[in-house]
Amino acid sequence: MPVTDVTTDPEALTMTLVADFAAPVERVWTAFTDPSQLELFWGPPGWPATFTEFDLQIGGRAQYRMTGPNGDAPRAAWEFIGIDAPHRLEVIDSFVGEDGEVDPEMPSMRMILTFDETPSGTRVTNTTHFASHEALEQMVAMGMVEGSTMAMSQLDRVLEGLRAYAQGKGTQTELLDDTHVSITRLIEGPRDLVWRAHTEPELMKQWLLGPDGWQMTVCEVDPRVGGRYRYAWAPDEGVEGAPFGFDGETLVLEAPRRSVTTEHMTDTDFPSTLNDLSLSEEDGATLITVLIEYPDKDTRDMVLATGMTDGMETSYARLENLIAR
Repeated sequence: MPVTDVTTDPEALTMTLVADFAAPVERVWTAFTDPSQLELFWGPPGWPATFTEFDLQIGGRAQYRMTGPNGDAPRAAWEFIGIDAPHRLEVIDSFVGEDGEVDPEMPSMRMILTFDETPSGTRVTNTTHFASHEALEQMVAMGMVEGSTMAMSQLDRVLEGLRAYAQGKGTQTELLDDTHVSITRLIEGPRDLVWRAHTEPELMKQWLLGPDGWQMTVCEVDPRVGGRYRYAWAPDEGVEGAPFGFDGETLVLEAPRRSVTTEHMTDTDFPSTLNDLSLSEEDGATLITVLIEYPDKDTRDMVLATGMTDGMETSYARLENLIAR
């Protein structure tokens, strides 16, 4: 984990996060000042950022929203008050409404980012100054410490590049906490085609099969927010296993970038999971990231013990072949 320390100081009214990265200062600075790169890591998992404005000059403004897995989209804005490239960036960070005006009911904060060279790369220090104890306590209660840590921990893969980060590694499963699992797989092919393969039934039936010897027998998709889907699989004759299926609802749809759905095993009383699919393209390759939220640790461990990762790798290998054709 690149984050080495997070501290809050009630007397100084600050929260300070320190993270180390194996990349030059200029490269890390670019990741924080290019909105197309910044939005790849600024929001924590499940809350990706979308920047709609980015005017990097003193007095300039950046605006963004973070879209949660249930469709909530709080908005914020930075006012740039200090720029010393590539070593220091200072902004006023405020919550804003849909009209872009600062929300007077929420605290504004002064955030200072410094970028210092180290023997192994760059140390980023993010110091946030609060106007009062109440503001500090409110933001900590809202999960600012955990959210900032998880967001900054995503920067490594941006700095490394998608190919270096994931190429040749197959399907990777990472346990984020007791209820969240991140699954990644790099696919050789453009994002638009990978998105189509996840949303068009005639394509899905060619790769979303799990182990060899199984067929997708039902693939019903209603491609809109609030729409429901239903998938079912059955083994070929002579192959062990019983038919099963999943159904759920689409909560967030941002084609061709992101889809969030619930997932429930059909005709069972098992609790649903929340599946957050995101696609990132770089240099003709697409990184698939699936963030799964389980109701509890026991359910998480039970599902992973079924060999889910291996089954997904078999399907993703088929997907890559399909994209190549």
